[in-house]
Amino acid sequence: MKIATWNVNSLNVRLSHVLDWIKENQPDILCLQETKQMNDKFQHEEFKKIGYHSYHNGQKTYNGVAIISKKELIDVNSNIPNFEDTQKRIISGIWVSDTNEHLYIVSAYVPNGQAIDSEKFTYKMHWLEHFSSWVSHIYNQHDAVIISGDFNIAPKDIDCHDPNSWEGKILVSQIEREAFNKILDVGFYDAYREINPNMKEYSWWDYRMAGFRRNLGMRIDHILVSKKILKNVKGAFIDKAPRKLERPSDHTPVVVTLE
Repeated sequence: MKIATWNVNSLNVRLSHVLDWIKENQPDILCLQETKQMNDKFQHEEFKKIGYHSYHNGQKTYNGVAIISKKELIDVNSNIPNFEDTQKRIISGIWVSDTNEHLYIVSAYVPNGQAIDSEKFTYKMHWLEHFSSWVSHIYNQHDAVIISGDFNIAPKDIDCHDPNSWEGKILVSQIEREAFNKILDVGFYDAYREINPNMKEYSWWDYRMAGFRRNLGMRIDHILVSKKILKNVKGAFIDKAPRKLERPSDHTPVVVTLE
């Protein structure tokens, strides 16, 4: 089984990239972030043409998340329960295997935070607090859980091209890393880092300053798996090929393969 996550930074702009990548890589599940479109504009038919079901929670211009799946999902939900939020950052559903095993899937787009002293950073930390509580509840209800998405957090210094230059800034701050670790403490594992403990690779590069060409990146897109899933993880990698395309997203897919 192959699961991937990709912040596409506008599905309207990147649709051909996404469809081509799906056709070439054949993921069982692809979680998308920053679709940046309303639900009635989502390209369900395009995914149906290539044999996929699609589920979307979106808004105009900003945010937006989706799950693209070979199998039809059940119990699809949007947003974090009991948390009032106008921003569309969550979609979840249950994937049912041919042997009736259930896998709970979450596609998440964590707020960026803008700057540590900003209101947007306060919102980010507030959002993460509710998110952590929610995934803890999910973990207690379902033993097979995968949380995929753009977390906008580089968990460790190895996940940042130059930790010193980013010290005291968003994405790498201690408080953000503590929030990320709080999610891991629930019982989740960073699949990429479990498979590649010493690999210094990134999933995001700024468009500015020739960030990709100079490899000035960060690993801020993650696939977290529950303990039951961890033993089935056989591979995890970052596919840089889409970042080399014309008009690419500033992120690239992260992929995990399960036995």
